[in-house]
Amino acid sequence: MNSRLITASILIPLALIIAAVPQNTTKQYKLTADKLLEEAVSYEPYVHPDQVADMLIEKDPILQLVDVRSPDEYDEFHLPGAINVPLPDLLSAEYMDIINQDVNMNVFYSNGSLKSNEAWMITRQLGYQNNYVLQGGLNYWTEVIMNPEAPAQTSPDEEIAKYNFRKGASQALGGGNIEEKKASVKVAPKPIIKKKRDKKRVAGGC
Repeated sequence: MNSRLITASILIPLALIIAAVPQNTTKQYKLTADKLLEEAVSYEPYVHPDQVADMLIEKDPILQLVDVRSPDEYDEFHLPGAINVPLPDLLSAEYMDIINQDVNMNVFYSNGSLKSNEAWMITRQLGYQNNYVLQGGLNYWTEVIMNPEAPAQTSPDEEIAKYNFRKGASQALGGGNIEEKKASVKVAPKPIIKKKRDKKRVAGGC
């Protein structure tokens, strides 16, 4: 797929999401739609499944997975440690300490990317920090982490290392209970993963 088609495949859905974001009557938006779209297409909001898998396995304390699907979908299956904040309740006072903070790295996810992108855009428009989107949602997570495709034997070492890491992560995370799996599964050494910038922490916080 050429670069123009890739750009269009990102811009069109994001523009539709921006248009669909409801008018906010309680909090003042801080970003214009143009600025929001500029940030969104820069890939800044997106976290690759490899990074999330690595953070889960390492029990990184700054990671907070936020499942924006319905409670029924969450109960049926969710990523280890994820909390359920249904999209319609995103701005509820009940969840404000989770959504509007500058310590943890919130990663929104849904089945695909539509709901999680909308959650990111709403919170980003309000000026909230440290909110991200799981790239491709659970569908891409299943493809990349749960069922990784084996590379050809002639593939570069980097691709083979990435596959071995994903296979180990799949075994460690596939049952939905990382604590039970981690003790019995050896995860292959991880490939080089580009991580997001260090998060700004509250002065004097823990």
